Amino acid sequence: MKERTFDRTIGIDYSGTRRPADRIPGLAVCWADADGHAEIVPPQTKGVKNWNRRELAEWLVKQLQEQDKPTLVGIDHVFSFPIDYFKEYELPEGAWDHFLADFREYWPTHEDHKRVIDILANQRTRKRCDTEGRKDHRLGGPKWTRLTDNRAPGAKPVFDFDIKQGQVATSTHAGLPWLLDIREKLRKSGAKVHFWPFDGWKFDEGDSVVAEVYPALWKGRFESRPRDMSDHQYDACIVATWLSYADRNGLLGHYFQPELSLEALDTAKTEGWILGVLDFIRFDPGAAAAGCGPSTTD
Repeated sequence: MKERTFDRTIGIDYSGTRRPADRIPGLAVCWADADGHAEIVPPQTKGVKNWNRRELAEWLVKQLQEQDKPTLVGIDHVFSFPIDYFKEYELPEGAWDHFLADFREYWPTHEDHKRVIDILANQRTRKRCDTEGRKDHRLGGPKWTRLTDNRAPGAKPVFDFDIKQGQVATSTHAGLPWLLDIREKLRKSGAKVHFWPFDGWKFDEGDSVVAEVYPALWKGRFESRPRDMSDHQYDACIVATWLSYADRNGLLGHYFQPELSLEALDTAKTEGWILGVLDFIRFDPGAAAAGCGPSTTD
């Protein structure tokens, strides 16, 4: 993979609270250019402080339609579910589009006035009333985990809605229908965008790429959060800046080709993979980026 594969990188810290059109402090976006210069991206609506999920999805589609600017996007929520989920609901493994469409049918969290907590209550009621085993619901086990979760320090189960800190379950169940919406609109427009690793572990030169990320993997390698930046903006900045750094320094090949067995690679094509897991490369202290770049004391 050649140096500077992407013209820019985008980091998104996600939130599944409230409704699709509600402004949420937990949604934050940062982008960095090919030289690592990063800045927080404000909402596109004038006079508002925070993004909402609908506006963010629409904005991201526009960015990825710019074919002359190959872009790497890292989004901080889970992109697919553990193999146990596919077996429980008899879903075809390795068919991400089918999974997303099936999930959206049961969890229409992209629709106006829909909240994750309300749909969760409905799904739990459906499961309790399913005495005949029809499985007309979509609930995973709170302890089900993916291979990548087991190898990412601190990663939380995607079905455990009782975890107060992080809210991985809520963010994911709110974000998955938007991934399908983004994917469908990009396909309709003819944009070349690779959703990794579901479209394959390798992508073509000039493609934009969308991947799942986990800011905590890299947080310890960065300077402390600036006072004028929220925790969510800081996480988005970590993602954008680290991905830009990795691109400039030829490390992305290591990220996109994790050292896994053939069986694990096959499983991960269904479950998804966190970009950066199995990365043991340390920083060169002299190569730290400016601003919110990697710490020089690592």
